[in-house]
Formats: sequence, C-alpha cells, structure tokens
Amino acid sequence: MTTASSLPTNVIVDTGCANLSSVKFAVERLGFDVTITDDVELIKQAKKVIFPGVGSAKHAMENIKAKNLIDVLQGLKQPVLGFCLGMQLMTESSTEGDSEKVVPCLNLIPTKVEPLKAIGNRLPHMGWNTLTHVSDHPIFNGISVGDYFYFVHSFAAPISEYTIASCEYGSAFSAAIAKDNFIGCQFHPERSSALGSKIIQNFLELDATELTFSNKNQEQI
Repeated sequence: MTTASSLPTNVIVDTGCANLSSVKFAVERLGFDVTITDDVELIKQAKKVIFPGVGSAKHAMENIKAKNLIDVLQGLKQPVLGFCLGMQLMTESSTEGDSEKVVPCLNLIPTKVEPLKAIGNRLPHMGWNTLTHVSDHPIFNGISVGDYFYFVHSFAAPISEYTIASCEYGSAFSAAIAKDNFIGCQFHPERSSALGSKIIQNFLELDATELTFSNKNQEQI
C-alpha cells in the first residue's frame, strides 16, 4: 500500500518514448530523488513532474492515450517541465512533415509546432546552439543570452507570447515556452552539461508562487 510518506516528491512521466534513464540520472546527480512512472495517482500527487520525449508526436500521443494519461496531464496543477518532444506535446498540435498530418497534442500551451524553417541548414537541428533571448522566468535563473544548450529536433514552436527563450537556426524559434504551471524546453537539459543541470535544479527548487508572479510579469520576446 502506498502511504503519503512514501509518495515520490518528483516524478518522470513514462510515456514510452524517451531515454528516461538519462533524465533520471541527471536529476539524481543533483541530489534529488525521482521516480519514473506512468501510475496515474503517483503523477497526480507528485510535487514536480518532468515530461520528456523523443521521436514523433503521433507515436507519443498514441502511447499517452493508451496509458490513459491525457486527462491526468491536462489536469496537473503542480509545476511540470517538458523536454524536447515533451515540450512539443504541451502545445495545441504538431504538424509532422506537412500540413496534411496535424497531430492533436495536449493543448496545455496555446501554440502550434511546425517544421523548423532551417533555410538551407541541415535538418535535424542537432548539436549545441546559443539562446538569443532569455526572459525573466525563474526556470532561467543563472542563465544568460549566449549560453549554449543541446538541441535535436526538426520541428519547433514559433515565437509567441508564450516564448520565454529563443534560438536561431535559419530562423528564430522558441527554445522554451511557458504558461501557468507548464514549462517546456526544446533543448535537452539532461544533455546540456552544467547549464542544463542548472535548468533542472531551478525547476526542482521552484516555488509555485514564483510561477504565479512570472506569469503576471512575463515579457514577450
């Protein structure tokens, strides 16, 4: 029987489409406990939720639906941090390849994911790149314009009122987005060395009241 004292403080959602062990190691390396789970009750009762993902939005959403996690994720009130595809799944929809293949996503942040406009650059956008703008959001405490993070993606969210950090690869795109308790990073914090660890630490140490203040004062990029 699971008791209140045995409930995990931090969870990584097991969507079946991510390298969960690397995310778990990145959290534990900072001295935090974390549990990988797709258990509805454990996810609901965690204080912090990490939502990673790699691969296609279509496959990931099929997994999430099969695990009965759509309503759970949409109803979370605690801070949630998405990595890469996890960030993209927080949006309204993702266009996989062309306009005929629109995949409905979780609709947590009202923006859409489209093919990255690389304008002559090779896809996927893979490797280290700098942030070109960083807003005053608590997830970016200690992070500055020009800092490098590790990206692997061919789709991206455009710049919008929900953009809290941007990057350029042929064109500008959202390196991070946020709304209310939901925060998403297009880059991989768990693969971004010390600065990526700083992002994860900021999230795990985040007070929910900081997000309330940040939402009221969010700067549009």
